[in-house]
Order: sequence, then C-alpha cells, then structure tokens
Amino acid sequence: MNNSSQSAALKRSTSPDAEMRAYQVGDRDDRPWGHYVISSTGIAANGEEYCEKIITIRPWQILSLQSHELRRETWTVIKGTLTALRDGQRLDLSPHEAIHIPVSSIHCMANMDEDDCVVAERQEGICREEDIKRYMDAYRRSTETLASPSAAESFTAYRTILIDINRNKANRMQGVPY
Repeated sequence: MNNSSQSAALKRSTSPDAEMRAYQVGDRDDRPWGHYVISSTGIAANGEEYCEKIITIRPWQILSLQSHELRRETWTVIKGTLTALRDGQRLDLSPHEAIHIPVSSIHCMANMDEDDCVVAERQEGICREEDIKRYMDAYRRSTETLASPSAAESFTAYRTILIDINRNKANRMQGVPY
C-alpha cells in the first residue's frame, strides 16, 4: 500500500473527523482470550511505523479470524506452542519460531495447550487497533462478511481449531490426556 493510500485509510474510523489512535508503550488490553501489552513503538529506518506487543494467550483460547489493511505482522513464539492460521494454512510454532503475516492476509492465533502461550508480535506499517477486520470470532464479537477462495479455507481451518480446542478442554476436564 502506498503512502497516500495509507494516509487515506488512516483517516477512516468510526467518526468521520477522528483519526485512529496510535498505540502507546505500556498500553494493555484484556481480551476474552488473554491480553496484550505494548512494549515498543516508533519509526523504523525505512520511515514506517512499528509497534511491538507481547501477547499472552490463555490455555485453549483462540483470537478472532482477521486481517489488516494497513500493516503486516511477524509473530515470534516466546513460550508455549502457538497454533497459527495464515490464509487457510495451519502451522504449529515452538519457542523461537516465527511466522510472517502479510498485509490483507487472513489469520489468527490459538493456544491448544494447558499452559499460557506468549508471543512477541511486531507490526509494521500503520499500527492501529482499529485496523482489524474480524471475520469469525469465538466470543461473538461483531464480524464482517468476506467471500474469497482463501476465506473459505480459512473459515474451515478456524472451525477445525475451535473443535480441537473444545475437545481438548472437555478431555482435560474429564482427566483424559489430549
């Protein structure tokens, strides 16, 4: 996305006169799946914004299936095992492994284990919380409609992860190893 497209997209928000709020170091947000804390923000050598988050995903939780128009992301696992979904492809990542999420990629993170999963996320581009298009959500937050071949694959993979999470939780509650 070129700078003029990014600038135009940045000015879009719920209020026609408002700009989206930039992340600030120390910002924390608790979500149904866990929480994140902003650890660093700034301007990279190439002139782009960056934002670094530490994301903690509680056991057997999943983030929404989403995409971003204004930024790309890199996720690096710090602790635990991350189940990542990128454009319909499911990957399991261990500590020190990373995955790159391009602009407009349909993606999500999940923790299929009984311990917290901690991920370092680096965003590059225009980094704003409002730049989330949510397509599926395990916690019934509002979603948007998306129709494309990669979306169908991503929806199927997301549903499969949800089924696996629920099976693991049920087995664990019954004392069955997963």
